[in-house]
Amino acid sequence: MPFENYTIKDIAKALNLSPSTVSRALRDSYEISTETKKLVIAYAEKINYRVNPIARSLKERKSYSLGIIVSEIANNFFSQVIDGIESIAYDKNYQVVISQTRESADRERLNVEHFYSRSMDGLLMALSSETTDIQYLQNLTEKGFPIVFFDRVPSEIQAHKVTIDNRMGAYQAVDYLQKSGKKRIGHLTSAEHLSITKERLSGYKTGLLAGGLDFDPKLVKYCKYGGLHQDEINQAVAELIEQDIDGIFISGDKLTTGYLLAIKQNQEYLQLNIEVAGFTNSKVVSLFTPEISTVRQPAFEIGKRAAELLIGQIESKHREEAYEHIILGTEFIAK
Repeated sequence: MPFENYTIKDIAKALNLSPSTVSRALRDSYEISTETKKLVIAYAEKINYRVNPIARSLKERKSYSLGIIVSEIANNFFSQVIDGIESIAYDKNYQVVISQTRESADRERLNVEHFYSRSMDGLLMALSSETTDIQYLQNLTEKGFPIVFFDRVPSEIQAHKVTIDNRMGAYQAVDYLQKSGKKRIGHLTSAEHLSITKERLSGYKTGLLAGGLDFDPKLVKYCKYGGLHQDEINQAVAELIEQDIDGIFISGDKLTTGYLLAIKQNQEYLQLNIEVAGFTNSKVVSLFTPEISTVRQPAFEIGKRAAELLIGQIESKHREEAYEHIILGTEFIAK
């Protein structure tokens, strides 16, 4: 049986109603009686009527679509954020389109420009580790294009943001390590300029101070690509091992799993019994060897809150004048 694409005019003709009445009935308008709504909806279901998204977007000047930009979809943290975004978006009748930057600033910019040119209603994004020039994003927000930043956020841009208490999460991990008797605690982290790197480094330093330990910059290793490339992690781990560390705080999901892979590839590293505390949202963390203490982020909630802020901004009749920066707590789980 061939597919038939029915329109509002077809429904109106069949029910002897005006197209505007049918349209209002389908939108549950208060102007239409309950009886008429029931009649229209029943017939629409009978013929399997679907709203034409192109016609709807032209009429309302909205695409009902949101762009999501993350560094890597396979990352446990980002995949859980996306789940949170979708839980709100679909409930509000928005579709989502997801792209990944693979930590490339050029690819990020291409993705943003593509979404903007395709009339996306707004963007939800975490900056790539390469991104330092954010002027083009500044220009878009100044034009009124809705963007909500999460996780890796730019301090210079006035926009809604959703992050976690990075300093506290890092502090709890390092405080646990020093209370476990560790004296030389290394720190494996992402690109130096990122907001999360700076905040988690601050928490690392506070955790050391709480245990009367001095900060040694040689014990901090930055991975420009945030764990995307295993060779970069292997090199950083080797350099930390040379510093005789007895504990390590790792600031990212991909970095944590990359570190475990690095030490498994070298039996000598495993024998050192370096205690690990790190950020990870892996659902199988209990299977990791060696065991690690974890800082878990409320990734699903981050996604929900970010989507709520974005849709609220899109549907607002007035341009935003005050922006929210939502900061959520983390959970520390000792091994």
